Amino acid sequence: MSEIQREAMAYDVVIVGAGPAGLSAAIRLKQLDPELAVVVLEKGSEVGAHILSGAVLDPSGLDALLPDWRERDAPITVPVREDNFHFLTKTGGVRIPNWPMPPLMSNHGNFIVSMGNVCRWLAAQAEALGVEIFPGMAASALVYGASGEVMGVVAGEFGRAADGSPGPAYEPGMELHGKYVLLGEGVRGSLAKEVIARYDLSAGHCPQKFGIGMKEIWEVDPARHREGTVTHTMGWPLGANAGGGSFIYHLDNNQVYVGFVVHLNYANPYLSPYMEFQRFKHHPLVAELLKGGKRVAYGARAISEGGLQSLPKLVAPGVALIGCSAGLVNVPRIKGNHNAMLSGKAAAEAVHAALASGRSGDELASYESEIRTGAVGQDLNKVRNVKPLWSRYGLMASLALGGFDMWTNQLFGRSLLGTLKHGKSDAASTGEAKDFTPIDYPKPDGVLSFDRLTNVAFSFTNHEESQPPHLKLADPSIPVAVNLPTYAEPAQRYCPAGVYEVVEDQAEPRFVINFQNCVHCKTCDIKDPAQNITWTTPQGGDGPNYPNM
Repeated sequence: MSEIQREAMAYDVVIVGAGPAGLSAAIRLKQLDPELAVVVLEKGSEVGAHILSGAVLDPSGLDALLPDWRERDAPITVPVREDNFHFLTKTGGVRIPNWPMPPLMSNHGNFIVSMGNVCRWLAAQAEALGVEIFPGMAASALVYGASGEVMGVVAGEFGRAADGSPGPAYEPGMELHGKYVLLGEGVRGSLAKEVIARYDLSAGHCPQKFGIGMKEIWEVDPARHREGTVTHTMGWPLGANAGGGSFIYHLDNNQVYVGFVVHLNYANPYLSPYMEFQRFKHHPLVAELLKGGKRVAYGARAISEGGLQSLPKLVAPGVALIGCSAGLVNVPRIKGNHNAMLSGKAAAEAVHAALASGRSGDELASYESEIRTGAVGQDLNKVRNVKPLWSRYGLMASLALGGFDMWTNQLFGRSLLGTLKHGKSDAASTGEAKDFTPIDYPKPDGVLSFDRLTNVAFSFTNHEESQPPHLKLADPSIPVAVNLPTYAEPAQRYCPAGVYEVVEDQAEPRFVINFQNCVHCKTCDIKDPAQNITWTTPQGGDGPNYPNM
């Protein structure tokens, strides 16, 4: 890499990721100083192509950023009208009443949205202010200054051959330099991961915890559609195998978002989050809703679940982590977009103040302070013990104790439990195959449930096959020599896109990586028990092309 000569372009601020955090930062910077040179780099083929979220949007972040958004024709038009919680058994279940739940769990005043479309709209607002947005430009490496500060990124590299060498149509890309760089790559971003490791930003904090979220968009029978209805479920089919639950959101145009989340700290290596999702749709509550409907899109994405205890230090010289690169999801509310927007706004204000005082390339301490003590920190503080309680004691205990803890935080501003810590990482939580029994999942019926490769086609994923695989093995021998005998190679099951398989058509098993299927969920980078897989960016524009996720 070092011998490659690249042109450089200088900006005041370089933002990686055109998600809610990155776009909010760009908008706020231009609100504060229209003369600032601000660029946003997006690895998806267009803004929104790689955005996947539930999503019920708490508008507090948008209210703070663009108070007049309701007059700006925003694609935020379906208010939540009904809020349901169900505990499922295999053939039935019970509805959990709303009244015992803390007020913070209410969805009154929130909206069912496509965050992909919200981000497309935010991009238009940013461009109207003069922000430069470059989709299809993956930021593949960081550029460091003489003092070790982050001073920019490499973006727009294309045309490497499968062996990593420059191909005949190789384009080296450019270095985009900024006085500050904001990383809003989303969960487990490759550059954010590098920054966290290089500057030891996780020191003194709990390990980040994650979930895998899978989502389908369905067009349903109009007679079964109830616009504005939000339903969450817990219990079956996961049981004691894993933590998690589902969401079912009725938006407009007879469409329904059907999603399923599995916490990645599960122990049983035979568990398949994807197959649990497919099995879930056969529950009578869901099957009746989807009867006569059709699935029109599919996708998957990791979710940061560690909350307040797992927030790393958010700043290093020249760089700040924003949105899900920092890990700002409120897990019991299943919401993070409002905090992403607030973090982008806060980072922009810290950058503006620094530039106004003649600074550059240093740590944005005021941003760190605002996130931990301001609206975002207060939001996360109230729910900080819910995830640790679930991990330690299981679903039923966490419902009671977690609810009690949220009430005490809501009413008294403090918890009788203090601040509970998370345990080991999700990778280290994986148990050995000898201690578990394989799970016999029903075969998908092609009506309500689908095999992975069929569903991946509905993510509209495409990768140029001649490029190097963007999923890197530190030691190519580990999958077969270690993970297969010890863990039954769980990559075959935890990946929701069928990227990894063990092929036994020769004398020795082979580990095959079908990187073309990758939907960029990052689960492999998180859950591999040997931490042998690293997710990196493919060339810009490659990956899923989500329409309305």
